[in-house]
Amino acid sequence: MADQSTDAESRVRARTRRAILDAAITVLAQHSTASLGDVADAAGVGRTTLHRYFPERADLLTALSTDVLARIDAAAERAEPERGPAPDALERMCQEFFELGDILMCVFSQPELVNTPTWEECSEADRTLLRLVRRGHAEGTLDPALDPAWVQQVLWSMLYAAWQHTRENSVSKHRALDLCLRSLRKVVAPPG
Repeated sequence: MADQSTDAESRVRARTRRAILDAAITVLAQHSTASLGDVADAAGVGRTTLHRYFPERADLLTALSTDVLARIDAAAERAEPERGPAPDALERMCQEFFELGDILMCVFSQPELVNTPTWEECSEADRTLLRLVRRGHAEGTLDPALDPAWVQQVLWSMLYAAWQHTRENSVSKHRALDLCLRSLRKVVAPPG
């Protein structure tokens, strides 16, 4: 009976933690200076509860940083980057990353998220993307003059532009993604 009670408490704690992290992503993506009270309100918990999980803003940002990296890595894996021609796999990665819109807008608006030791190393998603570009070079399906790190920067820049386009210009997510993919195709296409 005690084990069931402990399991139930663990599940409740995990759900509460997840609700706080999800709320933080939404709130901080929209208002980078939002308070912990704003995050608590959005999560549907009291400030005392939020402080039990994350005593300081820095604790919340550290947890968010780890969570965001895990979500980016999972998105890269879902894209099945080893399947099919490199340009198709690159588009799938772009589509998966696009679905992380609020998560990554939060990263762009909270520089302290990426100024942690976790972000200093190349992530699994980074390594996957760089391998994919090198494979495209070897296949002759991606412009070999474009350094893999450059393609990576261009991809993230285009995603940022697409997300901003939806927010600032009331463009549908579908249209913004279409423009992003169309632009990416043109950028990485081999010459001729």
